[in-house]
Amino acid sequence: MYQNKVTLIGFLGNDAEVRANNDRSFTTLSLATKSSYKKDGKYISHTEWHRCIVFGKLSEFAKTLTKGAHIQVEGELRSREYDSKKTDTKQRIWEIKVKSILKLDRAEQAAAEEAEYEEHEELATVDAAA
Repeated sequence: MYQNKVTLIGFLGNDAEVRANNDRSFTTLSLATKSSYKKDGKYISHTEWHRCIVFGKLSEFAKTLTKGAHIQVEGELRSREYDSKKTDTKQRIWEIKVKSILKLDRAEQAAAEEAEYEEHEELATVDAAA
């Protein structure tokens, strides 16, 4: 039995980009994940960029995503070769063929709503004191 499953959580580096190839449209996402480790008492941070390809109906949702969106993608890791016009050689790239996307911006919205609630609470306290 085999399994090829990838789950990534990160932020989009650019707005989603819609492309077409062989009369088939798809959406590409540039997803950044970050990791860090400690070396000589200092934290070293590393950002990895992932090319994500979205097809079908999910592509319609994916094309609405904008730079900075916090998302989780699940899919499978794929490689493909193409002829590079710049170097006149074959190049291999790795991509995530996305099967699902979950938008994770709820924490930001909840924090904004909480701040708004606290603001109203402070105004009510000021009004009550006056």
